Amino acid sequence: MAAPLSCEIHRLGYLTTIRERKVTPGPEVKPGYMRELLPDSAPTDPEDWDCIFRDIEKVIMPGVVHWQSPYMHAYYPALTSWPSMLGDMLADAINNIGFTWASSPACTELEMNVMDWLCKALGLPTFFLHHHPDSTGGGILQSTVSESSLVALLAARKHRIQQLKRTDPADRDLDDSVVNSRLVAYASDQAHSSVEKAGLISLVKIRFLPPDDHFSLRGDTLKQAIQEDRRRGLVPVMLCATLGTTGVCAFDDLSELGPVCAEEGLWLHVDAAYAGSAFLCPELRGPLGGIEYADSFAFNPSKWMMVHFDCTAFWVKDKCKLQQTFSVDPVYLRHENSDQATDFMHWQIPLSRRFRSLKLWFVMRCFGLKNLQGHIRHVCSLSMAKLLESLVRCDPNFDMPADRHLGLVVFCLKVCGLCLCCIVL
Repeated sequence: MAAPLSCEIHRLGYLTTIRERKVTPGPEVKPGYMRELLPDSAPTDPEDWDCIFRDIEKVIMPGVVHWQSPYMHAYYPALTSWPSMLGDMLADAINNIGFTWASSPACTELEMNVMDWLCKALGLPTFFLHHHPDSTGGGILQSTVSESSLVALLAARKHRIQQLKRTDPADRDLDDSVVNSRLVAYASDQAHSSVEKAGLISLVKIRFLPPDDHFSLRGDTLKQAIQEDRRRGLVPVMLCATLGTTGVCAFDDLSELGPVCAEEGLWLHVDAAYAGSAFLCPELRGPLGGIEYADSFAFNPSKWMMVHFDCTAFWVKDKCKLQQTFSVDPVYLRHENSDQATDFMHWQIPLSRRFRSLKLWFVMRCFGLKNLQGHIRHVCSLSMAKLLESLVRCDPNFDMPADRHLGLVVFCLKVCGLCLCCIVL
């Protein structure tokens, strides 16, 4: 009988020895390197477990980038923890496919409640809550913020097309694709590339706008772009504002952008992929000024909150606008509680979905908000990042072309002007 998986993971000793490993693969690892290490086809007969497990070190580890290493300062933090791993192990063992409430009531019910916990912990508006008398919205765990940006754009597009066909006689009899060709959405030129990809998939034009000297998109810039596009016969549909941009961790000005979106009828989606976890700390919520104008909000607990990938929290102000975008109603998916229950298949692109909320539930309960806040204050955003910033500023060989925000320190060598970013974990 094979040894329990937990014993095998312990035998591998991955996390206890991770600081001894090189963060990135060596020069011998090139595209196609694994082809020589594997047979041409799958084995006909079963192989011994010890042989399979030994191949982890031989075949897999040489090509691994060790994101959990304390020496990993690239990309973004991707921290995990034992409660998160145990939550996912349990979810995988249960193996729910939670597309409807009936397919696994606990899968849906826990997600709704944990998303309400997280919404309150971040200080987000009550209209994002599932369980609130004045709310028509709610939250869901998506796979990535990239997917969430696409979901928000698709929902905004659907709502705008329906609105135009109801109110404009010239559009009433047109095919949706014709109306879609006139739509335009906006983002800062500092926004993540997933916004551009969302435009490619949805066939909605994306106009990238210049930020100010602090890399922040401002209200006047958006207002001017909207007026220009209306004169060109285009229909503004959405703004994707970023809190914590990929390049320099800049924050778009929601307090200015929100009123413009409300006045012009634009869906305001807020991408806080990296910075969102910081809002667990009340003193770091300054950039949330204007969040009351948001139609949707997304961030990654899988970055700072010690919940491992994939886990993206996504909230929407009006769930009906989301559901009308993705709802299909085949008879084989209906159930006796369809009229009362939340079926998350109507909130997302795929049908099936994993029991992601278990790991988030475990982490929030095992650490508590106080310890999560302390983790962010000390490790990720303040102490260590401030120390690195001070060391860079004292070195005459470096410049800092952008202010430090949270855990991202941007600096460049004066000799060559090469810009470097360091995320302090």
